[in-house]
Amino acid sequence: MTLNEKIGIITGNGQLNSSRRCVGETFAVPRLGIPSFCLSDGPAGLRLVKNVTGFPSGINTASTFSRRLMRARGEAMAEEFRGKGSHVYLGPAMDIMRNPKAGRAWESFGPDPYLNGEGAYETIMGIQSVGVMACAKHFVANNQEHWRYGLSADLDDRTLHEIYYYPFLRSIEADVSSVMCAYNRFDEISSCHNADLLGPDSQLRKDGFKGFVVSDWGATHDSASENADAGLDMEQPGDWILIGGGVYGSHLKSAVNDGSVSVARLNQMVARILAPWYRLGQDTGYPPLSFNTQKPDGSGPLNQNVNVRSDAHTALVREIASASAVLLKNNRTTSDGATLRGLPIAKSMIKTVAIVGQDAKQLRQNCPGGLNECNDGTMVIGWGSGSNSLDFVVPPIDALTSFFGSSAKISTSLSNDLKAGPNAAKGNDVAFVFVNAMSGELGSYNIVVGNMGDRNDLELWWDGGKLIQKVAAVCSNTIVVVHSVGPVYMPWSTHPNITGIIYAGAPGEQTGPSIVDVLSGAYNPRGRLPFSIADTESAYGTTIVYDSLDGFPTIRYLEQLLLDYRYMDAQDIVPRFEFGFGLSYTTFTYSRLSVAKSSNPSALATFSFTITNTGPVDGTEIPQIYVSYPESAGEPKKVLRGFDEVKIGAGQSELVTMSLNQRDFSIWDTDSQSWVVPSGTFMVLIGASSLDIRLEIAL
Repeated sequence: MTLNEKIGIITGNGQLNSSRRCVGETFAVPRLGIPSFCLSDGPAGLRLVKNVTGFPSGINTASTFSRRLMRARGEAMAEEFRGKGSHVYLGPAMDIMRNPKAGRAWESFGPDPYLNGEGAYETIMGIQSVGVMACAKHFVANNQEHWRYGLSADLDDRTLHEIYYYPFLRSIEADVSSVMCAYNRFDEISSCHNADLLGPDSQLRKDGFKGFVVSDWGATHDSASENADAGLDMEQPGDWILIGGGVYGSHLKSAVNDGSVSVARLNQMVARILAPWYRLGQDTGYPPLSFNTQKPDGSGPLNQNVNVRSDAHTALVREIASASAVLLKNNRTTSDGATLRGLPIAKSMIKTVAIVGQDAKQLRQNCPGGLNECNDGTMVIGWGSGSNSLDFVVPPIDALTSFFGSSAKISTSLSNDLKAGPNAAKGNDVAFVFVNAMSGELGSYNIVVGNMGDRNDLELWWDGGKLIQKVAAVCSNTIVVVHSVGPVYMPWSTHPNITGIIYAGAPGEQTGPSIVDVLSGAYNPRGRLPFSIADTESAYGTTIVYDSLDGFPTIRYLEQLLLDYRYMDAQDIVPRFEFGFGLSYTTFTYSRLSVAKSSNPSALATFSFTITNTGPVDGTEIPQIYVSYPESAGEPKKVLRGFDEVKIGAGQSELVTMSLNQRDFSIWDTDSQSWVVPSGTFMVLIGASSLDIRLEIAL
């Protein structure tokens, strides 16, 4: 390859280039048959592209606690990326939810590193099985939107490895094709020219990462040689975009010519980018690019409106949305076998229905950039580059109206008006109240309802809490559905007239049909909270830094390993709803725990136990394994180290087997720079949530 050809492979063709068709592109090498590589958002499906599916968010995928669905979602998204001709899926996101208000935390899998790691691993395995490159992001400690372009995340080595790096380690084990370095500085050095993070002696490379490191858009600063020698392989979008960029291109060419960047390093950069293109078979038979993100509604050869949607994808989105719905409360009352109050709703017993809240109605699909920035209507996804298609959203109002048909009289108040809502609900057999809270990306996106990416607080938007209380005051069978990017305050949850609460998250386009499946009992809820819901922000032990008098702040991660349930355990805080919690329409018991030890590092201990469905309907239980380390290890009181999904028929029992490997029992030892199993007695805790432990055994 010529020098110019090499430079073109590693440099984006420009954010302001009118011929750019994808979110990010490289320059083609026609004489060698190498196309322009198309890099596309995002973590929940193709963005700014027509005739694609609006998949559920990462946080909803985490709520399923299902490796099966995590991988299936990855496969389905990759089928659409490939079908449209895009080479790189810019995901999965695995930014730890350090604080529940973090604007983009919903793109990832929550505050727990183990759950994030499994979500990342399974997503990547699914994506790359279809021949699409995955890109693990954002490396590393990218945990708030305010000041994200230059804040410094300062944390100790053990916290880095056990919390923020851990999902990237799992990504490497999935043979991820690329890693995206973050906007923020890490220990005072910009992430994209931080040799400790990206260089040949970094943990990333020591752990076997063979792919390429690509910058976040405009996250490059200083000289070409600094970035190249620190380990950055590809710069996107390739030019300066207000916050940075424009480091490679002609500047890198000059650096190679004057010897400040070696030809060997340049060749390495190119090889790392081309290798996954060959490895995943993209060099033969790959579909041509068929869209233009700059003109998604336009016509012409680059907007062929190739339809990659399918019935199978729609069904999967609906299943994940239902499987991620978390039943938080169910005060069910019956008479003669029929449900009078609570869930599942008995259609034959209900003659009058109220549907209340603007979150029940169709969202505006003409918001800037195709994003649901206005929060006017049902919330299916957050805003920003992690958003996706809104073209095929089926809102709750449509699905509920279809479900009841002519069997019940339906009253509606599709706003959050505090007078109209209660008036519509008064005296009805059941009132459904839909409320939400949203967040998204800072940057070129609008401030949404006064929120600059990160949420301002943990309140429901549009007086949602007040609306719930006023409706509950006039309807003795009030069912609340919360669509949210993360935890919200729920002081109203104990109201006696609130008979059911479902946390439905950011479920994607099939939001209406999926929630009706759960409400009606067609789908027995089995979702689990991937975070805790507490009554105060202080219960989480961290804050978002909104203001800084000295410019970009230094944020010290003084909480170290204590995030979410780990912090609450340490402080003896009992949340309103704990990590891993979720109810079902049936009940389960655990019994007969046994353990088999082994010298095999991939299965040091294998646990067998029986789960029995003691209720009246078939259901799926989500057993979770937590490990309590010897006190001398300096770990939290307990940490998640395993989970499974177990389908069990009514009255039936299933033998469950789960194994823990050597790393599951290990801590990061900073002296030896390795994973080490501490000496002492471990307790292995098995249960239905972080606080609902059913079985335990000492090792």
